[in-house]
Amino acid sequence: MQKTDAAVKATAQAWIDENLSELSAWHQHIWHLGEPAWREHESAAWYVELLRSRGFTVEAASGGMPTAFCAEWSNGDGPTLLTYAEYDAVPGNCQAAGTRAAPREGLPADAPGHTDPHSALGISTLAGLLAAQHAMREHGIPGTLRYTGEPAEKMHGSKVVHGLQGYYDSADAIVSFHPFYMLPLCNTARWDTQCGAYYSKVYEFICDEPETWQLSANPNSPIPASHSAARAPGANIALLQMHSASRTMQDAMLPSVGGWSLSDAILASGQATADNLPARVSRIQYSWRTPDIEMAEHVLAVLDRNAQHAAQMAHCRVEETWVARSRPGLTNHALAEVLFRNLEQVGAPAYGDEAVEAAQDIQRQLGIAPMAKPYLDECEQLISPQDAEAALRSEMPAWQRNWTSDDYVEMTHYAPTVRFYVSRPALKPAPGRGAYPAWVMNALGGIPAAIDPTIEVAGKTIAGTFLELLLDGESLGRAQEEFEQRKAEAGLEPLLPADFTPPTDLPWPEYVYDSAGSRRWLSAGSRG
Repeated sequence: MQKTDAAVKATAQAWIDENLSELSAWHQHIWHLGEPAWREHESAAWYVELLRSRGFTVEAASGGMPTAFCAEWSNGDGPTLLTYAEYDAVPGNCQAAGTRAAPREGLPADAPGHTDPHSALGISTLAGLLAAQHAMREHGIPGTLRYTGEPAEKMHGSKVVHGLQGYYDSADAIVSFHPFYMLPLCNTARWDTQCGAYYSKVYEFICDEPETWQLSANPNSPIPASHSAARAPGANIALLQMHSASRTMQDAMLPSVGGWSLSDAILASGQATADNLPARVSRIQYSWRTPDIEMAEHVLAVLDRNAQHAAQMAHCRVEETWVARSRPGLTNHALAEVLFRNLEQVGAPAYGDEAVEAAQDIQRQLGIAPMAKPYLDECEQLISPQDAEAALRSEMPAWQRNWTSDDYVEMTHYAPTVRFYVSRPALKPAPGRGAYPAWVMNALGGIPAAIDPTIEVAGKTIAGTFLELLLDGESLGRAQEEFEQRKAEAGLEPLLPADFTPPTDLPWPEYVYDSAGSRRWLSAGSRG
């Protein structure tokens, strides 16, 4: 039998309090796996096994993605509420959960590590999910909980696929969480300014017939042109031409304002070859973030032209593979109000003595006088969505509607969605010292005393929001009405075809196990 709203939420919060040590251990497991995009095999398998043990029906490899999943649990007819896990780590960020710059034991520094950290994102939402499930059982609350596993978030890889294949269609509301990464969005929910467009594409240069580069070939040689085919420019030259031309054009692509960015990554396979042959294949990935689709399309046109010309110059052909193509997000004030109300009821994270001591030790290692309160004040404070919006807009051009990018935006086109942030541990800058090195935040994301408060607050906030939406049909109705209106006004259709296939077969970096069963990092530059 249902009790009051406060009593139901108290049941969920008590579940999280009672299970904090287990949640912390779960986080440590995912954090130390540190698997990169599209290769999160052990992380995804762990989630699938745990969810099945908790009564969820789980589809592994959902959407044709080997490291994705979709889990569902129902307590009878009622609304369907969705949240999700992410668990991909980032190459080149292998950091131990300590107070000194050092890779995790047994791994090189160029192996992946959790930077955002997505490990805490996933365990936070899992905490909220399981706490809501517990309260629903205890109080007889009907409804369905859906939980998706979203690999390759750093490439915006999976949510567009899950969306195209209908995994979000029947959701009545979606809660999207991320540990805070940029002020003023710390311990708050997004209001009007959502994330913008994101495109990512791989250009593959292929030199199929290097022997035809020459005017003629020696018919008496069993080897085409007696090794003279090595003088064909080949795939590496095409890649270099593409990289050089695009870097040269970068400043001219879009205005110098608006918060857009363009980055590139060279996929390492296929470039080592015999000394008498040119490179047969090379691959470069471009990813760009823009406030709107028009700007994203302009960058795309420039890159496509550069790729065609680079291929022609180097006696190659070019193949193009989309990684992601996301629309700007739709806001939902009704859901933002419900979620922030629940965040207020929980309160901001607080850092205890052990977390403070770890932060002070990091400061000592960097030659900074330890601070009595080493964490950013904002990490332990709430800011309303409206106040955060005002602070955010004060730093943006008036014409700019969206800011940064994240693939939760695709979800906002399928169901009412709220995006919220809870602080992750971040240190106050020392006067005259500038930013801390990247390893500091990576390390703090793995130190339990520092990161566990994020998991606790985010988990309780998600559980409370879910339970309020299940109990209060009017709030959910307002969110759905607003969603339909904003979706109609935006009129944005998916940017990729319905049969889009995620590029999981490209040579993304990954861990492998050798014949002795030892785990090794496989990437260009790794040694030993």
